[in-house]
Amino acid sequence: MSKIPVTIYAEMTPNPATMKFVANNYLLPPDKSVEFLSQADAKGFSPLAEELFNFPFVKGVFLAANFVTITKNEALSWDFVQVELRDFIRNYIADGNEILIRFPEAKPIEAAQESATSGKAYAPSEYDDAIRDLLDEYVRPAVESDGGAIEFVNYNNGTVTVVLKGACSGCPSSTATLKGGIEQLLKQHLPEVQEVVAEAG
Repeated sequence: MSKIPVTIYAEMTPNPATMKFVANNYLLPPDKSVEFLSQADAKGFSPLAEELFNFPFVKGVFLAANFVTITKNEALSWDFVQVELRDFIRNYIADGNEILIRFPEAKPIEAAQESATSGKAYAPSEYDDAIRDLLDEYVRPAVESDGGAIEFVNYNNGTVTVVLKGACSGCPSSTATLKGGIEQLLKQHLPEVQEVVAEAG
């Protein structure tokens, strides 16, 4: 069986606990991404993520268009594991193994919102589409280049709630990005926006 020619390079992200492994071909459709925080989460969805959790230091796997972002624990430095992970991902893809069998079902928005906001469920607002468009145009490309993703949850009473994934989740600089970058951008375009907050993914 002939191997698929694959090049993978590793890239540091602003989050010291994560490393982005970029492939020269698409792993997922360009507008899709998925995150797994344990091997049990990945089971039945992503054989690649499931395999990566066999490395004892892997804490999270985020898959997007042409990259895999891995979050590790503090047991080992990237110097010791970066080459091993890069080679593993390259060989896995080159052998034609499945990256993703299916996407996990999105949690129902109401349930996600209720758990995050002490029982209150939010109706969609008239600003949702405008906020999504601004995030897609200005924020998503930058966040993806750092090995992460941002998802809009809802707008309520001046507050925009988003979920940060991949390298952005738990990144020391993500609060500054959220407040200094995203919040300023949305306020500039939509005076109704007063603040942006991140919910745990």
